[in-house]
Amino acid sequence: MTAPLSTPSFWILTALAGGRRHGYEILRETADASRGAVTLKVTTLYSALERLVREGSIVADGEEIVSGRARRYYVLSDDGAARLADAADALESQARTARARLAAPRATPIRGAAVRP
Repeated sequence: MTAPLSTPSFWILTALAGGRRHGYEILRETADASRGAVTLKVTTLYSALERLVREGSIVADGEEIVSGRARRYYVLSDDGAARLADAADALESQARTARARLAAPRATPIRGAAVRP
């Protein structure tokens, strides 16, 4: 069984669900998709990408040289898509539970009453 996705991995897989991307596109997409909640550092990104490749969640998909710099591209694998779908399902379930609890009537504490152990 594969470990649950970390927050950076979740957003990296989410970025790659939109198609083939290189590192800096993934950085931009994770920040955009998370509405700024996740801003990965380059070292964090590349260590996460290496781990996700080893786990089989993503696949390196070629390189090209642009302005003298190498761009390595990645794509989401079928296993990665399944992991992302599982993570999204778990988050939706957690959100439904929290919303249901928030919507349920709550006992109102009596103001000024002492709380006994």
